[in-house]
Amino acid sequence: MNKIQVMNEGLANKIAAGEVVEKCVSVIKELVENSIDAGAKNIKIDLLESGIREMKVTDDGVGMNSDDAKLAFLPHATSKLITEYDLFHISSLGFRGEALPSIASISEILLKTSTGLVGTVIRLKGGDIIDVEAGDARVGTLVTVNNLFYNTPARLKHLGSLYSELSNITDYVHKIALSYPNISFTVTNDGKVLFETDGNGNQLKVIKEIYGVNVVKKMIEIVAANDDYEVSGYISMPELTKSNRNHLITLVNGRVVRNLELNRVINDAYHTYKPEDKFPIVVLNILVDSTLIDVNIHPTKMDIKFSKFDALKDLITNEIKAKLNSVRLIPKVENKVKILDFYQEQTLNLIRGEEDKSLHDTFKIEDTTVDYQDSIILTNEEYKNPINDNFSSQKIPEMYPVGLVKGTYIICQNELGMYMIDQHAAKERVNYEYYLGALGNPNNNTISMLLPITVELPYNEFIIIKENIGILKDMNFEVEELGTNTLLFRSHPTWLSQGYEEEAIRKICDLIIVKEKNFSVLKFNEAVATMMSCKLAIKANENISHSEMETLIDSLRACENPYTCPHGRPTTIFYSNYELEKLFKRSM
Repeated sequence: MNKIQVMNEGLANKIAAGEVVEKCVSVIKELVENSIDAGAKNIKIDLLESGIREMKVTDDGVGMNSDDAKLAFLPHATSKLITEYDLFHISSLGFRGEALPSIASISEILLKTSTGLVGTVIRLKGGDIIDVEAGDARVGTLVTVNNLFYNTPARLKHLGSLYSELSNITDYVHKIALSYPNISFTVTNDGKVLFETDGNGNQLKVIKEIYGVNVVKKMIEIVAANDDYEVSGYISMPELTKSNRNHLITLVNGRVVRNLELNRVINDAYHTYKPEDKFPIVVLNILVDSTLIDVNIHPTKMDIKFSKFDALKDLITNEIKAKLNSVRLIPKVENKVKILDFYQEQTLNLIRGEEDKSLHDTFKIEDTTVDYQDSIILTNEEYKNPINDNFSSQKIPEMYPVGLVKGTYIICQNELGMYMIDQHAAKERVNYEYYLGALGNPNNNTISMLLPITVELPYNEFIIIKENIGILKDMNFEVEELGTNTLLFRSHPTWLSQGYEEEAIRKICDLIIVKEKNFSVLKFNEAVATMMSCKLAIKANENISHSEMETLIDSLRACENPYTCPHGRPTTIFYSNYELEKLFKRSM
């Protein structure tokens, strides 16, 4: 008897299901993508118990006739990929013909579909067709999936909690809704509407439905193109960040994708504008010829490979940096009263039998006319251009220092309001740009030291420095070997500050040792500039004179990015006249 045998269809489908269907969201993803490919303009997703009990996807797409409906559940049956040529010109979201048979093999399915004539109703269990009958003629398709993983208990056991499964589904629908703002999406769970878009084509409105109006007001539109790629979308101001990369949403030709290198490019474009452990909110649409990408890497079709990636990298980096450089990024402090705070206080008053009507009146005026309405209403003009900043060529406006608080924060004012400047962060930014410029455009000016500096190192580190000693010489250090593990520095470049020579030299040697395996001149220069800027900045609790404040502000104004220190912390915070008056109840 032969040892090698062809697997039966049911077993093959269950194996494929292991790759295609990992969680409830996998089912929703495949069904929604089929609806989009069918030209649907309205897609509704109804869940029972977060989809674990039942998932239903209803669309108004073109539908299927009876023959196509039966064929749809056969392995590799697809209307989207016919020849090998089509594999290199994929324009649809689905194309492998694996999703429906894989889902059907591990669940119970009810399919109702029609092209506008006689409808078709098909019931399946474990991948087998149980019943086929005529149905109503509503154009579109309805797919109901029950008892997912009922015949694969090991996978059922590893489903997440109700909250986890629901979170995954809503996260995916958020992203696909951003990719197709011209399609109306509705998600319900146990009869409650969780998410809904109107399908009017405005991507910014979808962002508002997901994140809220306060996020929308801090989004910046980007649009750029080169010979191979077109990019568009929205990026958040640096003050608006999240603790994970999940909000770096990349959409390629309408497909929600994940690409670590692409995420790294987006995040690196914000370098020094935000803390390294925080990530911006970005919705990036990428249009590219289908021959330059490969989505046929994994059955989920979310992984992607790019040809000419360097061209895309430069396009994204340059556009994000240009936009960040064109908007005034001073965070504005806003004072908001929460409705909940009032009702909590009123509840306590009622319990004590002392309802405060005057408080109610005061709160009502402030909350409904200012805070509450502002948090809901966004004008059509703001949807077109959410950043409404009268930005001039002067990134830091004219301001006049009036004092120092706690030896750390410079208080300034102008006709617009009050500014607080962190003197350490501001000086760090000034130093950083100075040292980065000096390292990037070195001159031959050096200072000879009366007493040379010796740096003794462990032999393994000494070998690394010895192999990379050209880096030190290119920086205009005069250095030579002394013995078997010691370096002798006789002179240093002029930009090295007096009194910090030995400390700086040792730090630079440490950076060479750490970065030796993946050395980049640009990154090395940046690390040196960051290190030097922090060491030589004004410290907190260090009182400076009025003239020193003015000099620091003028130096900060001359910086390319005056808004953050090299570590991404803000240098300046703004209180408008209106916000100050609200704080003191002068404006109600």
